[in-house]
Amino acid sequence: MALKPDQPELFNPSPPAAANLTDEERIACLRLIRSENVGPVTFRDLINYYGGAAKALEILPTLSRRGGSGRPIRICPKADAERELATAARIGATPFFTVERGYPEVLADVEAPPPILYVKGDLNLLKRPAIAIVGSRQCSAAGVQLTRLFAAQLAEAGFVIVSGLARGIDKAAHEASLASGTVAVVAGGIDWVYPPEHADLQARIGSEGCLVSERPPGLKPRDKDFPRRNRVIAGLVYGVVIIEAAARSGTLVTARYANELGREVFAVPGHPLDPRAEGTNRLIKQGAALVTEVSDIIDVLQPILGLTERRFDFAGREPQPVAQPSMPAAAPEMASEDVLNAVLTALGPAPVATDAIARQTGLHVQAVQVALLELDLAGRIERQGQSLVALKTTANGA
Repeated sequence: MALKPDQPELFNPSPPAAANLTDEERIACLRLIRSENVGPVTFRDLINYYGGAAKALEILPTLSRRGGSGRPIRICPKADAERELATAARIGATPFFTVERGYPEVLADVEAPPPILYVKGDLNLLKRPAIAIVGSRQCSAAGVQLTRLFAAQLAEAGFVIVSGLARGIDKAAHEASLASGTVAVVAGGIDWVYPPEHADLQARIGSEGCLVSERPPGLKPRDKDFPRRNRVIAGLVYGVVIIEAAARSGTLVTARYANELGREVFAVPGHPLDPRAEGTNRLIKQGAALVTEVSDIIDVLQPILGLTERRFDFAGREPQPVAQPSMPAAAPEMASEDVLNAVLTALGPAPVATDAIARQTGLHVQAVQVALLELDLAGRIERQGQSLVALKTTANGA
């Protein structure tokens, strides 16, 4: 919805321009990420408002206390961050933060990208346009055959193939594209093998392809980590190809994230009586692009990528820099008690947009965002994406 002329202009802070971080800056960034109540949006805002992670760490206790926390906020100890980074180095994983060069640009553009990624293998694969191929773990022989065909032909066209290293369709996609470029996004730590029978494949991808995870090294994947992995898969690519998916499956979660992030969703139709095709057929009814051959996919992506050649030769292309706004001249003033109370009054259990809070309270959007930052660090609100917030029904210090 467009703002009326008399309404305040929206203030949407973005991370500072990508830079080369020093070792101390990396430690500070990781400490900030691992501190209590610091999510992707809060991390971005703190870095942007205060000019760096070290300064943000210094002011965290004050912001949390002003937001109404009834106890001191837990800040990640420096030793813990140093230990995590040392573990990553020992297993050959490289950390990339959203504020530094090397973080995948296509993922950095999504709403609330993961503040950190651990990457192992050929990092150049993350600079090339990619397509995800995902599908059922309990797939058919025909599904595997089609996956291998699609992966090979898309790779020949110049795309990197991204998938989740799961059984079935994911495994077939990785195997078919390993020689030309494949990226596996894992749910646990980058050194945690899951499923166990994919140990050899995961090792090969970590050497010949690229492994990606937003979770710390050594972390065993939990149920809630798999949807997070699916969001990263969708964020790294220009389109997601769904080959076989049951009515209730994690594959459809990836498709939903792809749609939310503005990616193209392609679905291969299946027989109406095959339960493995129920999810893909439903996606087509809901508007996903029906595809039966690779040319269907390339024809959609050609104009998006601005290319005219049928074969996309990306290998030698340098990534274009992402335009970033300059840093603010000074950090914004902390929210007054009256501002905090006004924002709290406007909030409820239902998610509401930041600009709607500004309209209701008559406050400038930047003042609302600073108040939300303090309330977030105090554990009193929940964020849904970058702009929607809701009041927690139970919160520390409430």
